[in-house]
Parts: sequence; structure tokens; C-alpha cells
Amino acid sequence: MSFDTLGLSAERLRAVRDAGFDTPTPIQAKAIPPVLEGRDVLAAAQTGTGKTAAFALPMLDLLAKGRSAGKRQARALILTPTRELAAQVHENFTEMRGETHLSTTLIFGGVGQNPQVGRMAKGRDILVATPGRLLDLVNQGHIDLSAVEILVLDEADRMLDMGFIHDMKKVIKLLPPKRQTLLFSATFSKDIRKLASQFQHNPIEVDVAPRNSTAERVEHAVLHVSDPAKANKAQLLIHLLREHGWHQVLVFHRTKHGANKLTRQLEQAGNKAAAIHGNKSQSARTKALEGFKKGEITVLVATDIAARGLDIEQLPVVINHDLPNVSEDYVHRIGRTARAGAEGLALSLVGPEDRPLLRDIEKLLGHRIDIREVPGHTIDNPPTTSGGGQPVSRSAKPKRSAKPGDGPGKPGARNRRRRRGGGGGRSASR
Repeated sequence: MSFDTLGLSAERLRAVRDAGFDTPTPIQAKAIPPVLEGRDVLAAAQTGTGKTAAFALPMLDLLAKGRSAGKRQARALILTPTRELAAQVHENFTEMRGETHLSTTLIFGGVGQNPQVGRMAKGRDILVATPGRLLDLVNQGHIDLSAVEILVLDEADRMLDMGFIHDMKKVIKLLPPKRQTLLFSATFSKDIRKLASQFQHNPIEVDVAPRNSTAERVEHAVLHVSDPAKANKAQLLIHLLREHGWHQVLVFHRTKHGANKLTRQLEQAGNKAAAIHGNKSQSARTKALEGFKKGEITVLVATDIAARGLDIEQLPVVINHDLPNVSEDYVHRIGRTARAGAEGLALSLVGPEDRPLLRDIEKLLGHRIDIREVPGHTIDNPPTTSGGGQPVSRSAKPKRSAKPGDGPGKPGARNRRRRRGGGGGRSASR
């Protein structure tokens, strides 16, 4: 299947080709036609499957047919749970809009509001926002939502988890009752279906992500850590970084304080590290993320605020310094690696206090996670599970399950192949 068969305009197809895409992902193939028809869509798709392009491409075509936005108004509103995801979605819209006249802007907290107020003064066709700052600017009279034609609730399950349900309801009350509503979630939970029943009209359901599934190209592994686990985890992490020379590692920590402390320990051991969590200013978070993407920072230590919305090209390794308290968050965390057909390693450091959480995660996944041994590191009698005995190695590869359309997920990767003399098409995995 190609994008030519989905009903997109010539302008949108040109933008897709210019971005280096040629084959739609499953979520794009299933969601784009009903969105173009003006239908409400309830879609379940994991991160890294191209869901942003699945709503951005058809929305741009629909909006291109209408009038420009009025003063302080927006014609399309995309609500996201985090600043990082909002920035990524905005970037995708900017890339896909091509040469159309459509205007876009980004609204989120943690930064000064005056530039955002200024951009909204003349109105914007497409507004990407987090709920809190959006409501703040609406209440101040800087934004008028009465002309919204299309609403997107992106990562709706995460917004529910983060307690945004009341803010979402307040926003939706400000919108016209006659509108198109698109709801994207990692799963079709009971809460998501209840949300859809309140905000959508006879939606088309699109499900390309089995509940709680993880990317097939992710290799899962566990390292059991002896008592006292907290001290040993930091030492083990430093040992792994030194032994394997990983150039880009995302480490998840359960707490903000712990993330800061671990970052300092990594830096003292000679690693280029930075922390990203809710107590960091937006400018600090943006700087850390950009440094990580550019390779100036080797290790990014994050709390679960970074489990959604971070789009890092070909991230090879995700390490759980602490296992999440909620098993489903494991799926979201490791979704940062093995995106768009790439391979990845998800490694969890498990101390005695983490073992009940590990059992819950294994139950959720439906299989045991292999135990690995680290040369030069003492493991204190870990409980027996399947697998084991294999050292963690740079050459360790996850089992591949090739599918039509698999390929690198970013324009930069394709362009680098061209410069090296390579080629080949890819799918729009945004």
C-alpha cells in the first residue's frame, strides 16, 4: 500500500515525499481515510507507530479547504499531556504542512506566556497545547475556542493517568458541539471508552496495538542487584556504561530527587549526563533533550514524565534503574526504543524490593524476562526464571520479526543513507 491510495491531496503527498516517506504504517492506513471523511475516530496505537502523522496528514487536508482562523481563534486543537509531546506534535505538523497557508503554534506552561499570547493574537489554524496553560490563556481572554472544527486528544490514556480529566472536560465545554473529535490512546481501557462515549459521536474504531504489547524488536533483560540495591544499582550502571560504550542511553528513575542524585553520580564517574523531570524548567528540559539527541549528552536520566512524547532517533538502550509502580508504565517506558522498525535493548536493574513489581510486569507481558549476568559484577542469588547466563553485550540483538514496510523512522536516517550511497524507502513512523 502507498500513500497515493489513502485519498490525500497532491500537496500532502508531495510533503510526504519531501519528508522521505513512501509507505504508510498500519495506523496511518486505517485512520487516514475516516479522518478525511470527517468521521470521529477512536484509535489505539503504541508510540513509535506513526500515529501523529495518522491524524496530522488528513487534518491538514481538511483545514486547507476552509477559511483562515479569526483573531485569537484556532480551527484545530490538539491536546497533549506533556510539553515534550506537544513540541513533537507541533514539529510534525510543521513538517507535513508543505507549502499550504496553514499556520500553527504551540502553547504550554513552564515558559513565559507573552510570546504565546502574541502568536495567538491574529489566530492560528492549528493549536497544539497542554491543558493547564491553554485554560489559563482562555480564562485571560487571549484564546477563543468557539471556532474549533477538529479536536484531537493525543495520548488520552496518559492524560487520564496524570489527572487531566477535569481540565479536558473544561476545555471541551468551550468547543462547538458540532466538531470532529479524534481520540488516540495506547489502549482501549474502560476509562478511555467512557471518555470516548462522552466526547465522540459514533466513532470509527482503529486498533493496531494489542493491549499492553511491546515492540517486537525490543530485547528485554533483567539484571538482579544484591543488597543494598540502591547503592549497587548506581555502581552497576556506571560499570555497564564503561564496559559497553553505549553512546545514547535513557535511564528511568522513580523519583525526581533520585534522578538528580543518579545524574551527579554518573557525572562524577566521567559520564556526560543530564536529568529531565517535572521540577526542571522547560528551558532546562529542552536543553537536556536537545543535547541528548545531538550526542552531547550520553545518559539522560528521566522520571515517567518522559515515558511519552520523546521521539529520539534510533535510541538503542533504555534502562530501568527502578521498575515502575504501575506495570503498564513499563510498556510506555521501553516504547522509547525500537521505534519504527529499529532494534533496541530494554534492561531493568532489579533489587529485592523490585521483585514483586517484576512479577507483575512479567504477568502483564505474558512471559518471563531473561536474566543476564555481568562479567565483573557480583549478583546475589537472584530468583530463578527462564533464560539467563548470557552476558550483556554490545552485539546482543533482539529477535527480528521483519514485516513489510519496516525501516528507519526518521528523515535524517534516510538522508544519511543517501550521503553514504544507500537508499530505500520507509514508512511515516511519526
